[in-house]
Order: sequence, then structure tokens, then C-alpha cells
Amino acid sequence: MASLAAPLPRSDSRPQAVALWLLGMAALVFAIVVVGGITRLTESGLSITRWDVVSGTLPPLTESEWLQQFTLYQQSSQYQLMNRGMSLAEFKGIFFWEYVHRLLGRLIGLAFALPLLWFWIRRQIPAGYKSRLLALFALGGLQGAIGWWMVASGLVDRTEVAPERLAVHLSNAFIIMAGCLWTALDLIDGDAPRHDRPRAWVWPLTLLLAVQIVWGAFTAGLRAGHASDTWPLMFGSAVPDGILGSAIDAVSDPVSVQFIHRSLAWIAAGGVLAVAALLWRAGGGVRALALGGVVLAQFVLGVSVILNHVPVWLGVAHQAGAALLVAATVWAAHWSQRGKT
Repeated sequence: MASLAAPLPRSDSRPQAVALWLLGMAALVFAIVVVGGITRLTESGLSITRWDVVSGTLPPLTESEWLQQFTLYQQSSQYQLMNRGMSLAEFKGIFFWEYVHRLLGRLIGLAFALPLLWFWIRRQIPAGYKSRLLALFALGGLQGAIGWWMVASGLVDRTEVAPERLAVHLSNAFIIMAGCLWTALDLIDGDAPRHDRPRAWVWPLTLLLAVQIVWGAFTAGLRAGHASDTWPLMFGSAVPDGILGSAIDAVSDPVSVQFIHRSLAWIAAGGVLAVAALLWRAGGGVRALALGGVVLAQFVLGVSVILNHVPVWLGVAHQAGAALLVAATVWAAHWSQRGKT
């Protein structure tokens, strides 16, 4: 009887607070993806040639510090092969975006680590979520290492970063954002499996969008958006002559890479719209509308980027659209598999 009368262990977990924090983290990752797009399209990513985790937090503050950074950049292949003769004022312009990108990365690290420590010490993390949060934190740390690995590839004998490393960097950012969103939705809506909603679409569509995002990164990394400025035809043909002459062309030849990316766009858009219609009929409501609306906007943005010769603002909007499409897909997939009505 005494054991029956014993008080239950007190729970201090705060799932809603943890969920709001993770939604904020997803928003910060979205922001750094946008800044990363600006950094890439303005050719700013190689302007800082060292990875100084602590001392690099502050920008150059004196003329001598600026000249030191500029001298380091002048030793890079990008300067020697593409930007020889650049003025210090022009260098400051590209330095700005890479600096903001790295600073935002540091801020994201702190914005994850400090609240995580706070929730952990106060025992406010719901049961079963600690390992997941630690995994997301580890992915964030890995992202910093991947970022430097990517930049290092462009410092010798290249004028840009290696596109395959850019693809890894962008993909991992989307994985982190999706993980934050999914975990927040689990905390808000619950994580019990649902069997009364369409679920078979989730992994096939996820795989299709992942492939399209990877080829988008290769398109950006190879500047393949400039390969053709016509649509829906390339060089007056639905299938241009000479593309995909070998398997390696799929990730190295700008014309082939753009052809694959724009061809996959039709398939991805059709697949997403089909899923949106399926979810609408199943009661998915606003999630279905969000999924369909975002993919249509993303398709239009992609076409506009090509027709307008890849202006920075459209290219950045297209990358932001990819992030929003990932978020809409996660939201819809969670509703299908676990979400409340």
C-alpha cells in the first residue's frame, strides 16, 4: 500500500518550449541557406582563405588588417585566374558575404548549444529526445567542418569550390533543417504512428527531391545555369546534341547538368502536385495547399533564373524556394505519418 501511495516522479519536461526553440533553429538554418546562396552567386565564398574559429569572429577593423586579408586572398587561385586587379574596395564587397555566412554559422552553433544545455540541466527535455537533439548538434558541428572542406577545395588550381562538396554542404543544411522541423512537430503533434492517412508517398518523394536538390547544387557549383538561357528547349532542341556523352558528364559538364536539373524539375513538380492532390482529398488542407503552392512557385523561379541569365536575386530566391519546399514536404509528411487532425 505504501508503494501505491508513493508520489509519481515529477516531470519538468517542456515539450512546447523545446519545440519553439527548434522551430527557431529551423528558421536560422533557412536564413543561412539564403545567405549561402548570395555568397555563392556573388563569388564571395573564397574571399576568406583561413578557418579561424575564434579569431575570425571579428572582421578586419583597421586598414592593415584589411590589407592582410586582401594579401591572403591575392594568393588564391580565384584571384590569380579570375579577379586579378581587383581593388581593396571590391574585395571588401565579397568579403562581407562570406563573413556574414561564417558569422551566422557561429551564431547558429551558439543558438543550438546554449539552449540545449539549459534544457538539459533543468531536465526539461522530454523523454526519448536527448539522443535526437545530440545528433542534430553533431550534424551542426559536422556542417562547419564540411564548410571548410568545401572552401579548401577552391583555394588551389580552381576559381570556385568543388561542386560535389557544395552539394554535400547544401544537403547537410537541409537535413539539419528538416530534422529540427520534424522533431518540433513530434513535440507539438505527438510521435505516434498514423495508419489512416496516405503514407506510401513519403520516401519516394523525399528521394526524388533529394536528387533534384543535389543536381541544383551541381548546377550552382558549375555555374551551369549560364549554359543555356532558353526554355523549354535547349539550343533549339528538347534533348541537345552531345549531352551525357559519358557518365561523368552528369556531374561535370555544365550543359548536361543543367539538362538533368531542368528535366528533373518536370518530374519533381508533377510528383509534388500529385501528392498535394492526394493529401487534399485525405483532408490535408493547408498542408496540401502549401506543398502545391511552393512547388509551383519554385518551378516558375527556376525558369525565370534561366531566362534572365541567373541574376543574383532570382538565384537566391530559387535556393530559398528549395528550402521552403523541403519545409513544406516535412510538414506534409509528418501529418501523413504522425500528425494530429
